[in-house]
Amino acid sequence: MKHNLQSLLLSGLTAATLFASLSACAPLIVGGAVMSSLVAIDRRTTGIQLEDEGIELRTAQGLRQNLGDSAHVNVTSYNRMVLLTGEVGNAADRDRAEKMAQSQENVKSVVNDLVIEPVSSYTQRSKDIITTGQIRALLVDAKDLQSNAFKIVTERGVVYLMGRVTAREAQRATEIARSGSVSAVTKVVRVFETITDEELKRISAQPLSPQAQPKS
Repeated sequence: MKHNLQSLLLSGLTAATLFASLSACAPLIVGGAVMSSLVAIDRRTTGIQLEDEGIELRTAQGLRQNLGDSAHVNVTSYNRMVLLTGEVGNAADRDRAEKMAQSQENVKSVVNDLVIEPVSSYTQRSKDIITTGQIRALLVDAKDLQSNAFKIVTERGVVYLMGRVTAREAQRATEIARSGSVSAVTKVVRVFETITDEELKRISAQPLSPQAQPKS
């Protein structure tokens, strides 16, 4: 039963992300759009989750207008921290992408990990999607972690881990991603917002938002 659940999770994540990532009409990808149904089950407030989706959409739209098909940029916002990954043609485009992200309302910080390289192939992006799904399945399987506290982005084999987590959770998730269980991982980059154990207890004690309330 556990194996079947993990397989279903991996298949669902892969299919949803594959559709978004490999669309010929979407060279600039919005990191959180396909996950909007999960709005109530992570450690951000519902309002901040919606802000993150808005940041991703506005940034991606602006980059599409300014960079066009010459760039492949993934825009991922978590608790108003924006991560830019992918490929651009030159340093000017890299800087332009960062300024575009920084200019968006409510953005706290920008981590710019864009590389100046040719746009990645669909084959590479497919491998990255599978890697993300495999890492997600490992986090789900870890009994000492809340897997929905983490957002995972993979680019050219580099795994980025985001989330509001304690120091222990950050270390544990990093160890899992680096364990060698997923052979395609070349590097793990931590883009965490660290919280204390007391903050985690406070967050965990908050009532579920209406979307997450169980149905009678």
